[in-house]
Amino acid sequence: QVQLVESGGGSVQAGGSLRLSCGVSENTIGRYCMGWFRQAPGKEREGVASMDMSGRTTYAESMKGRVAISEDNAKNTLYLQMNGLQAEDTATYYCAAREGMYVLGRIRCGPAVDTDYKYWGQGTQVTVSS
Repeated sequence: QVQLVESGGGSVQAGGSLRLSCGVSENTIGRYCMGWFRQAPGKEREGVASMDMSGRTTYAESMKGRVAISEDNAKNTLYLQMNGLQAEDTATYYCAAREGMYVLGRIRCGPAVDTDYKYWGQGTQVTVSS
């Protein structure tokens, strides 16, 4: 079973940076599609970034230039670097994983939405103050 545990959340002033970490079970990165999502109170869950099995990344249009997803397979860790944080970034952030889908005989990750992801962490809170 895939296990995901987020960490690194906290309170930061507007304009600041934060790097979230997601510890994952062995052999998950590179074998599963990975993603970061967030959900603010009373809001819908939305995608932030994703990474496929080859390391290719995709970002929400609203986050481009401010967010970077990366991984360290040797440490079994997925990262989300966030810069220029603003009040609207306040949310609970989740990492997630899913199995790929076969398309034309090859396993692929995207495009995908949150409901396509099977495995989820417990979330880590990010609060941005003015």
